[in-house]
Amino acid sequence: MADQNFDLIVIGGGPGGYVAAIRAAQLGMKACVIEREHLGGICLNWGCIPTKALLRSSEIAGILKHLPDYGFSADNVSFDLKKVVERSRKVAKQLSQGVAFLLKKHKVTVVDGAATIAGPGRLSVTKGGAPVGEFTAKHVIIATGARARTLPGLEPDGKVVWTYREAMVPDAMPKSLVVIGSGAIGIEFASFYRAMGAEVTVIEVMDRILPAEDEEISAFARKQFEKQGLKILTGAKIQKLDKGATAATVTVEAGGKVQSLTVDRVILAVGIVGNVESIGLEKTKIRVEKNHIQVDEYCRTDEPGFYAIGDVVGPPWLAHKASHEGVLCVEKIAGVKGVHPLDVRNIPGCTYCQPQIASVGLSESKAKAAGYELKVGRFPFVGNGKAIALGEPEGMVKTIFDAKTGELLGAHMIGAEVTELIQGYVIAKTSELTEAEIMHTVFPHPTLSEMMHESVLDAYGRAVHY
Repeated sequence: MADQNFDLIVIGGGPGGYVAAIRAAQLGMKACVIEREHLGGICLNWGCIPTKALLRSSEIAGILKHLPDYGFSADNVSFDLKKVVERSRKVAKQLSQGVAFLLKKHKVTVVDGAATIAGPGRLSVTKGGAPVGEFTAKHVIIATGARARTLPGLEPDGKVVWTYREAMVPDAMPKSLVVIGSGAIGIEFASFYRAMGAEVTVIEVMDRILPAEDEEISAFARKQFEKQGLKILTGAKIQKLDKGATAATVTVEAGGKVQSLTVDRVILAVGIVGNVESIGLEKTKIRVEKNHIQVDEYCRTDEPGFYAIGDVVGPPWLAHKASHEGVLCVEKIAGVKGVHPLDVRNIPGCTYCQPQIASVGLSESKAKAAGYELKVGRFPFVGNGKAIALGEPEGMVKTIFDAKTGELLGAHMIGAEVTELIQGYVIAKTSELTEAEIMHTVFPHPTLSEMMHESVLDAYGRAVHY
């Protein structure tokens, strides 16, 4: 490969890495991406995108169960699991090819291989153990992402005990399964498999599911999931996991009782760890703590010329956070004026279960713990005309304001399409709008977004429709 000297090299072609490279090219930098597996990273190939394709199928399955409510009837409705999975993989492939096109369009060089730091501004690349070449750059961004966490005694075997990878490409629909962990990944898989007909039990060590969400939303979600037939064990500790050839038995203690659950499959969803191994960090001053690279507010490591973004840096482990970090890191390198550090309080989180969950900012309990005097508003889906017309009356919008200044501290939503609605609150929060400005905003009718307006009004005793 003739061209091996660049202004910027990015290790990893995920949503942080490829976006950083494209932004660098836009700013006139000679950029390169080194990717060992798939452009688009875990998110596009084995995470965000293909799981949403699967969840779309399960959403349709849920609608089919209520056809009579919409005036339709159908007999012997069934699904073809192979085609469900094939559609998910086709969606991922299409978007991965799209990333390749975008990089080519912006004249970003893509190198197929695994990169290792060979010295200041130097990277050695190999593929399958064979050398590809040595590359140099004044600036190197590490965007190697993360992988599924495993726990002692709960190691996945890819057959009976799955990580997210196996859970996305089942060759047969399990009749029963246990999901260990109730964060976004665990709940999404639990929601998918339950909607497709499996008996699902969720095991969570914390005292509630979705522990990162507002407590009120978490409690509402649990009631909805249990209505759907999900079994949920919280405050639970797994004593042991026995794997068989075609099934597994999970012994769990919860509520003072010990029980054994024998199921077809077990899905591990207990978090992720950064990919910090085998990239030569030990040759640098880069600090690693708890499997994550330590950086400053502009993604700079302790090694001059080296930066890190995305999941390898730490929470929140979200694709859109990685992309934003990629842009701000590159713009800081390029000397663009007005680059601001990322405020994680303005990063939205979304869970694509049924019902959907979305949030931004502080929960009510965290806002109280931070010393704020609060104004809290709520509005139920059952009070919204569009929600009723859609046949989606279960849900809630909750907003939290600083009573003294009117600052929007947090917004939390559960119900149909809230993952699309949350961005309205994100814009309001990022723009530092107060309750008065949101109140004076005109929301279209009939839409689900009207609930956002009503929730704000309710925080100040002015809700109209409930």
